[in-house]
Amino acid sequence: MSQNAGGVASKIRPISPMEGVRQRILLAHSYFLFHDPKQVRKMRPYPPLGTLIGAALLRKRGHEVELFDAMLAHGLEEFRLHLARYRPGIVGIFEDGFNFLTKMCTLRMREDALAMIGMAKESGARVAVNGPDAADHPELYLAAGADVIVVGEIEETAVELFEHWKRGEPASGLSEIPGLVLSNGSDVSQSAPRLFVEDLDSLPFPAWDLVDVGRYEGSWKRAHDRLSWNMVTTRGCPFRCNWCAKPLYGTRYKQRSPENVAAEMRELKKQVPVEHVWFADDIFGLSPNWIERFAQAVEREGCRTPFTIQSRVDLMTESAVEALAHAGAEEVWMGVESGSQKVLDAMDKGITIDQIRLATRRLKRHGIRAAWFLQLGYPGEDWEEILLTRELVRREQPDDVGVSVAYPLPGTLFFERVQQQLGEQQNWEDSDDLAMMFAGAFQGPFYRLVRDLLHLEAETRGSQSADLDHRWLELARRRELFRAERPVSFPPALPPGASALRSLPGA
Repeated sequence: MSQNAGGVASKIRPISPMEGVRQRILLAHSYFLFHDPKQVRKMRPYPPLGTLIGAALLRKRGHEVELFDAMLAHGLEEFRLHLARYRPGIVGIFEDGFNFLTKMCTLRMREDALAMIGMAKESGARVAVNGPDAADHPELYLAAGADVIVVGEIEETAVELFEHWKRGEPASGLSEIPGLVLSNGSDVSQSAPRLFVEDLDSLPFPAWDLVDVGRYEGSWKRAHDRLSWNMVTTRGCPFRCNWCAKPLYGTRYKQRSPENVAAEMRELKKQVPVEHVWFADDIFGLSPNWIERFAQAVEREGCRTPFTIQSRVDLMTESAVEALAHAGAEEVWMGVESGSQKVLDAMDKGITIDQIRLATRRLKRHGIRAAWFLQLGYPGEDWEEILLTRELVRREQPDDVGVSVAYPLPGTLFFERVQQQLGEQQNWEDSDDLAMMFAGAFQGPFYRLVRDLLHLEAETRGSQSADLDHRWLELARRRELFRAERPVSFPPALPPGASALRSLPGA
């Protein structure tokens, strides 16, 4: 093991100058946790799952691959060190599409990615980039020096592209490879779309050995006393919340078999001392039947591990929750968003307040922590709706909450509705920015105050607090000072519940 500039052990292997250095492939991503103060405080780092699956497939096709994992790296100099020591001929900056922070396309991630492209080009490598921001703004990444942008799923496209480069074939042939955006002088062109992977079970398990497990274990155990690791069982989400960006899959939803997922968990536990699993799916286990099959497969494999998932309140039927408890679920995060039915309907969320209450109580009754995602500032929300959210938190006492503000992402109906109001800043600096990029009812600082109070509501678990009541009263008195000038308001695009998939098995 060598030492990097910061004294941290590096997993880079020494190489011989005669080993065909320029054929080597280095995969990387640009999410540096230490560039995101909120995530530093939370300290829940996960390796780049999507990047590792791509690395595993490249290896399966006979390619040697190295990884630069930015997650726990301290800065760009560590990437420069990897380039100098590994001397790759090809660099793929492939963002982890299963990391919700990647989907936010923060300005800091963009800056780091563009800087990494420049460093890789200076080293003499060809550079391919994949990620939601690169797909939305390919001209920025191509201008920074990227040779191509990979759009869609990376696995098959990366194999074809890298083999094309390794064979030394002309750049003109790239247009024949599906799933690429290319620069043609002053123009940008796109090749044919890449077909999706239909059989997710056919993909190899992630290349976990490329990860510095000790670095993750140390960070997790110092902060939380146990090591958590990420897995994924699906791709896509079939629901139609109008603020949710789905640039790749739309409402397409593909699921691995429960047996394949359990086999991965078994292999993961052989290689990594994992004590908890975070399933990064947008929606885990649409039906109780799938979850119960998963629980049975986990039992057969002898790898039952506490896990956390994301789901929806309308999927938390009695049979689904029973199956989750049997499988080992410890916590379920649900997109509650608001305590106002009017706001939920405007979002095309397809759920009701009664479903929120029932799902939360049902999970708790089965010994599973119920956690809520809440969203402030959506058009149509005013002070009265914020108070409804507060009251829902007080009454139902979720075990945890995550609070954000409405964030217009390209490709969403929400973005289209507020696009005329968007100014120069259309991305947050980091995940704690909470800047209002359109005219909501109030200004950004107001929503930060509300966020803090909602967190306190969850922490007090509904107990009476004179101090907390006083803080809400003070905010009520001052709220007009934070009023936005011309707030956006629009009616729901769909009738309540029209976007939900009511025909799901077991729903």
